[in-house]
Amino acid sequence: MKLVPEIKLSSDELSLLSMFQGMTGATARDVVVDEKRDRVIFVIAQGQMGLAIGKDGASVKKIERAVHKPVEVVEWADDIEGLVKNALGAKFVQEVRVSDRLDGTKGVVVVVDSRKKGAVLGLGGKNAEKVRMLAKRYFDVGNLQITSEL
Repeated sequence: MKLVPEIKLSSDELSLLSMFQGMTGATARDVVVDEKRDRVIFVIAQGQMGLAIGKDGASVKKIERAVHKPVEVVEWADDIEGLVKNALGAKFVQEVRVSDRLDGTKGVVVVVDSRKKGAVLGLGGKNAEKVRMLAKRYFDVGNLQITSEL
């Protein structure tokens, strides 16, 4: 699976990465400042979620106070399926179907438990928006649908 070309970070984003790593001890691979939803999303190295969040969420709360915005943390994965599961919560995702589209991008259908669909989508669809942004950023996903099969 081909990753999207190298992502260029601004000096502000680089300083956010540096601050995150300094405050948590976890390795941050990327940061996305989501102006539309007024939040900061950190993508961290695999296996470092506990370190990034901290005991009872202490590390995330510390970062939130420093940046004055809600902070979300997503664990990196080398494939679309893994990233989608990490961003939405693996226990809610039943299946991830990836297809190549005619325009060269990828289409993704995420099947979730119908009883948990609201929790997966998040308030106002914020979790769905997060996974769409990350999938587009890293894997050139043009369309991502979240559905539940009856």
